[in-house]
Amino acid sequence: MTVFIGTSGWQYRHWRERFYPRGLPTAEWLPYFAARFATVEANGTFYRLPERSTFEAWRETTPAGFIVAMKASRYLTHVKRLTAPAEPVRLMLDRARGLGRRLGPVLLQLPPTLECVPDRLRETLEAFPPDVRVAVEFRHRSWFTEEVREILAERGVALCLADRSERELTPEWRTDAWGYVRFHQGRGSPPSCYRPSALERWAERLVDLWSERSDVFVYFNNDRGGCALRDAARFGRMLDARGRGRTRTDAPEDVQGSAGPTV
Repeated sequence: MTVFIGTSGWQYRHWRERFYPRGLPTAEWLPYFAARFATVEANGTFYRLPERSTFEAWRETTPAGFIVAMKASRYLTHVKRLTAPAEPVRLMLDRARGLGRRLGPVLLQLPPTLECVPDRLRETLEAFPPDVRVAVEFRHRSWFTEEVREILAERGVALCLADRSERELTPEWRTDAWGYVRFHQGRGSPPSCYRPSALERWAERLVDLWSERSDVFVYFNNDRGGCALRDAARFGRMLDARGRGRTRTDAPEDVQGSAGPTV
């Protein structure tokens, strides 16, 4: 199993001097991050879809093998609510393909007020070409049906397994040979960090759910106080201890400091 471990975003001002060296220009933050992690989830793309030139710049400033997962534009998921998806998906991918081989999975995070509409989901997933991996994070429980599970499996789409407050928010569905996991908030110290016991349980889940030939993408969204950096590093070491493959996570385990805002 190859586990790609990173954080949801890298452009957090409150990571200055906790992770980024003093005086490092913000334009050099992504290369610095990419030298220590093998992947990042670009969640700013949810709020504003960058021009293709921005994606190209990310490609040019990161090493070969680095993977950028991207959170799909809110225009598709929250404004149009999965209706008429063809044009938003086309525009998004036309720009994101500026990443070249660094383009990883695309995450569709649905609004918590969007109840299950299987036909819209199917149409949206069919708008993506076969060479693009797609994960879906449902936030209304009405989606967790066998029909929806079958739709994901038919298209090779991963159900995004999500955790908040060290509680699973989703069923443990393996809908394809690869997986996607997001950690939103722990119950440890400092606030928003995960307790080691919670991460240990998740490490066991990954080992149980996916085979040795699977790719699993894991992102920590608990950026407050640098917790995401610390927990990503801890989680990687836990997987190492289980003899399963993982990618590099060289952020120091003791990254802390006063808490910044949760994004």
